[in-house]
Amino acid sequence: MNRANDPSRKSWVFVPNNSDFSIQNLPFGIFSEGLGGKRVGVAIGNQILDLSAVEKLGLLKDSGFHQSDFASTTLNQMMGKGKSLLRELRNQISDLLLEGSDAEKKSDLILVDQLNASMHLPIKIGDYTDFYSSEQHAYNVGCMFRDPNNALLPNWKHIPVGYHGRASSVINSGTPVHRPKGQQKPTDDAPPVFGPCKLLDFELEMGFITLEGKPLGDSISTAEANEYIFGMCLFNDWSARDIQKWEYIPLGPFLAKNFASSMSPWIVTLDALEPFRVPGPVQDPKVLPYLDYEGDHHIDINLQVAIQPEGSTESIVCNSNYKHMYWNMQQQLAHHTINGCDIHAGDLLASGTISGPEEGQFGSMLEISWKGTKPFAMEDGSERKFIQDLDTVIMRGHAEKDGVRVGFGEVCTKILPTK
Repeated sequence: MNRANDPSRKSWVFVPNNSDFSIQNLPFGIFSEGLGGKRVGVAIGNQILDLSAVEKLGLLKDSGFHQSDFASTTLNQMMGKGKSLLRELRNQISDLLLEGSDAEKKSDLILVDQLNASMHLPIKIGDYTDFYSSEQHAYNVGCMFRDPNNALLPNWKHIPVGYHGRASSVINSGTPVHRPKGQQKPTDDAPPVFGPCKLLDFELEMGFITLEGKPLGDSISTAEANEYIFGMCLFNDWSARDIQKWEYIPLGPFLAKNFASSMSPWIVTLDALEPFRVPGPVQDPKVLPYLDYEGDHHIDINLQVAIQPEGSTESIVCNSNYKHMYWNMQQQLAHHTINGCDIHAGDLLASGTISGPEEGQFGSMLEISWKGTKPFAMEDGSERKFIQDLDTVIMRGHAEKDGVRVGFGEVCTKILPTK
């Protein structure tokens, strides 16, 4: 039982109204403070519960975890203990933070103010796969580059389309990105040119982090998938549209994607998101049996994207929702492993751009500006077709139901000029 999800629970730690980090959330991350080393923490309100200190004081009882699991520089070692121990760990942490807990007497030893902490990339990513699973996004792109009657390619509603991305350039929130450079082909009848990307774009996505999977050769079914998923994060799949247009045939994106992808520092467990599950869309045509699933596996997560120019106020350019996805995580993982591909603790699988059915819900500037033909009017009077140098892109996300809010914080990235 996930007693940590009990909506009646209140914490002795002050949690401001509309905080992403309620006692029903308890996301995991890697933080450091002053000259101290990196270690595992849990967000609660504006504080971080230092799990290394908690374990050292003996506040966890028969958890199956050790000091070294929480003194680690990534979550991978902790995740290696498996779903059942991680679930009980979250329950014990909830008990420690619950009103009336004796742990409050040791608050000065186990809590760190988030303002005094630095957050770090939470996992060592072994492999990274990016999907293309929003029907509205795929339709919009198809309309732009083909026509509405041929917008979705023939395979799109039969398989969760994806490609293998670059794990080494996945970066933590707050890490700036230099504008990429590469080959572009301005017009069909002109030779390619080399230079800085002119059509730099964000993609609003969510990522999920896997636990240790099955041996090479074995697959994970949709019914089993939840036991192999640790949690989720916000994810910005940076895209160089002009470089992508020239290079993507026949093998898909390469330099247009591998220069950077940004993720939020807190991993919200799949258990914490259970109360926010909703039905998915009717999938027509009917999927093949290995992609079929039972129950509600889409999740109602409100998502927002803002652009903040240097020295100016931010403008909200998108309000979308993760529930708009056509393919869910369970189907993505089942498809990824159906050929026997193995997954490991710390692998990252991203959703693909999340676009809703209405204007204002599109998850990329490619769609918002409709390939640059409809500039977006910013709050400061300027316009954006794509992302400019010194712009900061901010993504936010949270689920909310019956007075309980479970959020992800932010992923923020500033674009610097080309090196």
